[in-house]
Amino acid sequence: MNEAELQAWVDGRLPPDRQAAVDRYLAENPAEAARLQAYREQNAALLALFDDTLDAPVPDALAARRPDAPSAGPTGGAAVPAWRRMAAMLAVAIGAGVIGGAAGWTLRGTGTDAGAGLAAGAAAQSPAALPRQAAIAHAVYTPEVKHPVEVGADQQQHLVAWLSKRLGKQLRPPQLAKQGYELVGGRLLPGDSGPVAQFMYADASGQRLTLYVSSGQKQNRDTGFRFAQEGNVGVFYWIDGSFGYALSAAVGKKELSQIANAVYEQLLPN
Repeated sequence: MNEAELQAWVDGRLPPDRQAAVDRYLAENPAEAARLQAYREQNAALLALFDDTLDAPVPDALAARRPDAPSAGPTGGAAVPAWRRMAAMLAVAIGAGVIGGAAGWTLRGTGTDAGAGLAAGAAAQSPAALPRQAAIAHAVYTPEVKHPVEVGADQQQHLVAWLSKRLGKQLRPPQLAKQGYELVGGRLLPGDSGPVAQFMYADASGQRLTLYVSSGQKQNRDTGFRFAQEGNVGVFYWIDGSFGYALSAAVGKKELSQIANAVYEQLLPN
């Protein structure tokens, strides 16, 4: 079974005459089925976050004409081909430093001009707000089955030393056992003005939450506790000097508030 057919299955674009064969293959290969289902969940989460972006005007940096682009849309303005709609959505994700495997595959045939347009669009747009960046990273990585983190909790000392060095700050991943969550591990992400650390936790049911630590906050001033809802992902976030913190999970606001308070208290300077 080739990857093109598997990704077509993820996107719901598999030709009907191949559907049964791919379904059989996935039934016989549960690891592959789990991988592709994770991609589907990533796509669904990103679409939930970017419904408004998909219908928004295409940014100027992404509006360079392609030979295959139609000249006008139904209302007389320039039509927006599907590849541009996907590009507009992914430009924001690139600005947040995250992009999923299946989403990246979707753009495989757009050519180098589209890749350059995406990079230019990400640079031209103002950076996404902290809660949206955190929610995007959460939506992309929490469905991952095999590789949700770069370094696991079994190497916590190495993980903390590595991320602390990259962010230039001694990090202390909170202990959330009292709230029912254990550290899964973490990863390094690129941010709009510096590196970002993401710590991932999970409870006994498999529910995951992430703590996003962003360096280089431009306002460089403290803020109070704030809440944002990004699709089905709730985010409690705050700024402490040049660092931003955001706790994200697809759970109720009350439950997330209790966990966020525990995180906030543990991160207060001693």
